[in-house]
Amino acid sequence: MIAFLNSIVLAAAEGGGEEEFDPSHEFALPAWVSIHIGPLDMSINKAVAYLILASIVTMALGILLMRWRVGVKPDTRQTIGESIYELAQTQIAEQGLPSKAIGRWFPYVASLLIFIWTVNMLGFIPLPLSDERVTVAGVELPTLGIYAATSSISVTLALALMTFVFTHVEGIRHNGPVGYFKSWIPAVPKGLYPMIVPLEILGQFMRLVSLSVRLFANMLAGHMLILTFIGLIFLTSFWVFPISIIFGTAFYLFEVIIVVSIQAFIFAALSAIYIGSAIEPEH
Repeated sequence: MIAFLNSIVLAAAEGGGEEEFDPSHEFALPAWVSIHIGPLDMSINKAVAYLILASIVTMALGILLMRWRVGVKPDTRQTIGESIYELAQTQIAEQGLPSKAIGRWFPYVASLLIFIWTVNMLGFIPLPLSDERVTVAGVELPTLGIYAATSSISVTLALALMTFVFTHVEGIRHNGPVGYFKSWIPAVPKGLYPMIVPLEILGQFMRLVSLSVRLFANMLAGHMLILTFIGLIFLTSFWVFPISIIFGTAFYLFEVIIVVSIQAFIFAALSAIYIGSAIEPEH
């Protein structure tokens, strides 16, 4: 972020001729460690670093809030953990999953809730995980920056694919392949099958798009707005400066307080609903 701001200042000072202000540059993902396995690009980049960090923080939160020194009289830390657990159980698992599947799939949807919230929240904390470098006492160090890993469609698509695969695996496991795929077809005259069946198949794949694009678009748009208002601070007149600060701060707080939690909840809740509807299609 410091390097991003420096580039804006330089562009403004030089009349904007040499450097173009484009917030989307912050979402470029050059490889830090290039790893290619056949046609698969498994390279380590900024998004992967954020996902690794989010995984570690998610596990630490689970252990700290829900497993470490749990007592009969809960303190503030345990109360927070129990509140998260209750939210995941009563508002997500029990609302979307049949009772016979809660034991198996509650850990998954609860983990989704905490992990997506964590990776979203990390995206609003300045961390030294940027692609830019600054030299301090002859040592190159990464600059501080904000970046949401969930603003990359490949990240949200990977999360959505897990739910997509688990949904159909559970549907087949509980209903058999014939019974499960037959449940996709509503009770309509057979003459309508050529029109209805392709629509139902498309609807299943649209769930994949819905899960991945909703999370991706919300996080990308939020960060783009914040970076744009930061840019306006340097690229506009002095009179626009207070407005840029006010709106930039407002969008930042809106994303951190509301969007981060809502998107994590929606993704986990829809995952529970999709898996539950595959297990018991009649419901």
